[in-house]
Amino acid sequence: MRFPVKIICRANRVHPDGTSSVFIRYCFNQKQKPILFTGIKIPAQYWNEKKAMISNVLPPAIGDYEEMNNELFRLKRLVEDMILYASKNNIEDIANYVKQHFSISLDSASFEHIARQQKTEATRKEKARDDIYYQFDDYIRSKYRKVSRATLTVYNNVKAHLKAFEKFRKKPISFNSLDFSFYEDFVDYLTFEHAHLRRKELLNGLRLNTIGKTIKHLRGFVKDRIKRKIIAPIDLSDYRIPEEDADAIYLSHEEIARLYETDLSKFPYLIEYRDLFVLACLTGLRFSDFSTLKPEDLQKDMLYKKQEKSDHWVIIPLRKEAKLIFTRQFKDRIPKLSNPEFNRHIKSVGKLAEINSLTKFSFKKGTQTIVISKPKFDWITSHTARRSFCTNEFLAGTPVELIMKISGHKRTKDFYKYIRITPEEAAHKIKELWMARNDMELVKTNE
Repeated sequence: MRFPVKIICRANRVHPDGTSSVFIRYCFNQKQKPILFTGIKIPAQYWNEKKAMISNVLPPAIGDYEEMNNELFRLKRLVEDMILYASKNNIEDIANYVKQHFSISLDSASFEHIARQQKTEATRKEKARDDIYYQFDDYIRSKYRKVSRATLTVYNNVKAHLKAFEKFRKKPISFNSLDFSFYEDFVDYLTFEHAHLRRKELLNGLRLNTIGKTIKHLRGFVKDRIKRKIIAPIDLSDYRIPEEDADAIYLSHEEIARLYETDLSKFPYLIEYRDLFVLACLTGLRFSDFSTLKPEDLQKDMLYKKQEKSDHWVIIPLRKEAKLIFTRQFKDRIPKLSNPEFNRHIKSVGKLAEINSLTKFSFKKGTQTIVISKPKFDWITSHTARRSFCTNEFLAGTPVELIMKISGHKRTKDFYKYIRITPEEAAHKIKELWMARNDMELVKTNE
């Protein structure tokens, strides 16, 4: 096979010592002609252009012309071997491949070893291309600087759900598996079979909104791999995201005040949890934000905080109590907390504050409606604080647009999911507005 490979000396480019470099040029096409340095330099007058070799009149002081020519011919053959290998292995950009891997330290034997390693690596990458878990890890890595830690945790949970389903159905999951039947079986498994721990209790089946979140992020992952042309297009139009209105409580101003005034002298370790929760109730911050407050976040009685989840700055005016809590308790140190630990302790505070009215919530599990009744304190979580802030401000008549500026919500649709009022509370609120407008009566009388 004839290769467009030639040994050349660039006589028009002279180094300060009077020598010119000798190269191997590979003419792949008109545009791609990589030049590969051989490590040999000679005065240009000793280069035989016609024979493409060093002249035999090269002064011995410069070097042995026979040894230098043998080295040039060896490197030329090495380049030809590389081109042949690339051609046989269907490497598209041969010119770039040769330029990237050529080295004067290579010999034919070592190149064959490297070529075998490269072939093995190529095979591994090809297999990894079809490995849904390898691709999921790569997807998560690509998101590290773009999403919050909480979202990264959700991604890892989705991957864990896939692996658990794979083990349950005793059949490997690949991108080719993701048809509509897979979607139905996966949702069914997550609804009834998936085993998980909740407060040290082993439960089967996830809530509908958790399932919806899993499907949402699975779709996002697959679409990303399609956009990057890592996998062939997959029809996900039937991958519906199941959801339901999540039942959750909020605490009224009176209940927040009761928490704040509860005597915790017998349980001093609960004080910082209680105060941090009340601070969150008065600012609307998420756990990821109020647990990472710093002294410099307080400026002129305002909290300036960049939200971790949305990467969005919010400026929050502080009520008297909120400022007192921050400057007295947390200005120098916010305790390092985990969310589960915080939720456990704040329930204890709620119990001591006697926020114990019986509260019923329901959720769907397949076609069945499950109803759970618990004292109100047992429903309190870190997120209750954020819901309480949004709901209390809404009930107080604060314009939604202003509340959203503080809460950081970008869409009113998402904001209204936070408003937690009962039908009775809604009725009382409407009555208050009617009375404020003095239009409780359809027809005005003179009485």
